[in-house]
Amino acid sequence: MIEPHAPAPPRSPAPGSAPGGPDGPARLPVRPGTGRFLVLAGVFVCAACGLVYELELVALASYLMGDSVTQASVVLSVMVFAMGIGSLAAKRLRGLAAAGFGAVEATLALVGGCSAMALYAVFAWTGDWGGMWANGPRCLLVAFSLAIGLLIGAEVPLLMELIQRVRRQDAGGAVADLFAADYVGALVGGLAFPFLLLPFLGQLTGALLTGAVNTVVGGALVLGLFRRDLTRRARWLLLIGNGLVLAVLASAAVLVDDFEQAARQAMYGEDARVALQTGVKEVVLAGGTDGRPLDIYFDGRLRVSGRDELRFHEALVHPAMTGPHARVLILGGGDGLAVREVLRHSGVDRVDVVELDAEVVRLARTDPALSALNEHAFGDPRVRVTTADAFNWLRGATPATYDVVVSDLPDPSITASTKLYSQEFYGLARRVLAPGGRLVVHAGPVAACPRVYWTVEATVRAAGLRTAPYGTGSRRTGARAGPDRTPAGRFRALRDWGFVLAARTDPRPRLDPDGPRPSVLTEASLAAGERATRRTRIRGLPASTLVHPRY
Repeated sequence: MIEPHAPAPPRSPAPGSAPGGPDGPARLPVRPGTGRFLVLAGVFVCAACGLVYELELVALASYLMGDSVTQASVVLSVMVFAMGIGSLAAKRLRGLAAAGFGAVEATLALVGGCSAMALYAVFAWTGDWGGMWANGPRCLLVAFSLAIGLLIGAEVPLLMELIQRVRRQDAGGAVADLFAADYVGALVGGLAFPFLLLPFLGQLTGALLTGAVNTVVGGALVLGLFRRDLTRRARWLLLIGNGLVLAVLASAAVLVDDFEQAARQAMYGEDARVALQTGVKEVVLAGGTDGRPLDIYFDGRLRVSGRDELRFHEALVHPAMTGPHARVLILGGGDGLAVREVLRHSGVDRVDVVELDAEVVRLARTDPALSALNEHAFGDPRVRVTTADAFNWLRGATPATYDVVVSDLPDPSITASTKLYSQEFYGLARRVLAPGGRLVVHAGPVAACPRVYWTVEATVRAAGLRTAPYGTGSRRTGARAGPDRTPAGRFRALRDWGFVLAARTDPRPRLDPDGPRPSVLTEASLAAGERATRRTRIRGLPASTLVHPRY
């Protein structure tokens, strides 16, 4: 909490202020009541802009670097600390309150407005350099959080001085008015970011527009209301400074589409041909034409690679389909590739797909490369798609309905997916299994993240199911898939995937002797994957729950 400051004691005029400026009431062009309202209105707008900068850093850092809890903690803690330092440092500017506030707002608008673009640029163009650049985005995130926090903290003492210059009142009343306008502005900014700026303008343009509003309001407040407190030189400097900031932000806004396209090519390569923000995540399709394999990225993470997706989806689906499989539930799988494998088995009467993102399903239906890859699975009359959160959908599902449940969900180490790998989630999945039914879970890479994998296995067992761990690897090299965003070319390594087959009785990973022959998966490779996975076992791991996530 920033401590309020009492009005400055009488002192000699400071450089940059008009003679006699800081000693008595400001010479305003409007009545004191109107001036006070305008100052509080400025506080309201500046507070809204400050919170937008904060939320934009949290959102972009979570999107670029994953683990939203860690990124939010870093941004918030560094920013609050810096606000305290900025508040203390601003004491020295109280004699130059009007000029100081104008300079702070122009700098804040420039730094906050350009922060998203700078962070995105560093990640896109330096993310695969390695060495000292490997942590470049994280260092820049801390630097922006520190700078923005310092500037936001400096606002309060200066605004306190200005509001007292308009009309003297007791410190308690001034603090109450100032903080009321500040907190209400923060509320408006906090609501505007997810419901207006992010969906309609995106992160980059939204930050640039916020910076423009910030500099216009800050400059107008000082140059319009307190211009008589400024020397001629100070007025010109503020006017030119604000004009330059607006020019930089406007130029960036004009070029933002070209910038995004160039950054996207730097991350995904020149094969990137579809990029859209669905409201749930960013989806990028790269390749899939002229004989090039199709790669699918969700929020910058390689989700499907056409080079070896068969290995993943055959290992995910076929062992679970050994046994009764008339009714199948797929949780996730909006790309249609798991559906494709399910439909290769005879005797399937119905496949229910529960996918959170309707746009992914639309792409799976309409994109020529993706629909060809999934063999137009969503056109099969036996397939029914529901757009819903898998956890909430399971809560209302009819018990003992499905012979097979396939959990084809994002990596458990991604914070947004944590609840979909919880004991409560697997308890709901167990409830919808028919007698003799099987659940199969994609549990992340075994070799790279063995602790995460065996935590998933322990969590499934904690839900009352018996488990059979197994995995499969890729024979091809390619960009690594996993919880971290990976710019194109940063990693070239063998990939592996871990799965957990579960049932009420002891399950056994094997292929249906009467089923279709997979293209890649064999009994021998399945047995080898089971043996290799069991050798990595970590015992004694606790289950992950909603209130105590372990990933």
